[in-house]
Amino acid sequence: MAFSSPSSRRHFLTLLGGGVVGLSLIKPAFADTPTTLKIGIMSGEDEDIWKVVSQNAAKRGLNLQIVTFSDYNAPDEALAEHELNANAFQHGPFLKAQLAAHSNFHIVPVGNTYVSPIGLYSKKWHSIKELPQNATIGVPNDPSNEGRALKLLETLGVIKVSPDAGLTPTALDITDNPKNITIRELDAGVVGRTLPDLDAAIVNTDWAIKSGIDIKKEKIAQESMTNNPYACFISVNQEDEHAPWVKPLVESYQQPNVRQALLDVYHGANVPAWQ
Repeated sequence: MAFSSPSSRRHFLTLLGGGVVGLSLIKPAFADTPTTLKIGIMSGEDEDIWKVVSQNAAKRGLNLQIVTFSDYNAPDEALAEHELNANAFQHGPFLKAQLAAHSNFHIVPVGNTYVSPIGLYSKKWHSIKELPQNATIGVPNDPSNEGRALKLLETLGVIKVSPDAGLTPTALDITDNPKNITIRELDAGVVGRTLPDLDAAIVNTDWAIKSGIDIKKEKIAQESMTNNPYACFISVNQEDEHAPWVKPLVESYQQPNVRQALLDVYHGANVPAWQ
């Protein structure tokens, strides 16, 4: 291109410069691309819940990839290794035990999901009073859920545990056992399937459903919902606690359609834990 004078060339460069500035203010196409997040959950009914959450999240610019697990320990390991952006499966005492056991875990809760009251189930007996002398009761063997199970048995008057054990007593912390109950510690995923061989078992709701337990007919007791410390939540690595995607992720869960899905999918066994 030829310029008739230096002033013409300066005029062109001025226009070009203005064009460059203008182009820099144009929003690039990729800016509208949803943020992709990998979320770890337990396999089973929660998958149906997170289908609804994912639909809500898409409206907030989040593309959720749901990763399922069958082992309670695996989601926190995957989160700590940054294989996940978040997980949603655990309550406070469980996370506290995980943090105590793994110095490389720096995981924090960012928003409540639901409370899943743990239950005492039996195929042989219909009430606590019917439990015989020398009965065998199965409990989950991970620290937080075993403690939760033993605290339920204490509340029901079956045993007493040392107050020094806090929320995580073990069978060694039993101080009074008038019926000489045998506590059988089993993997959380196994205890429900072992119910026919036991007098009773304390089983987490999700594993009770997976094990084919009739959570209405075979439940003989359940922990109270009042001041229940076992609300589950969405967790992230501490460094991501204030990431821009955290708030919309939590908001995507804490919606009326998710509340209804929880009640429908779990038939009232799991209760929403947000206002």
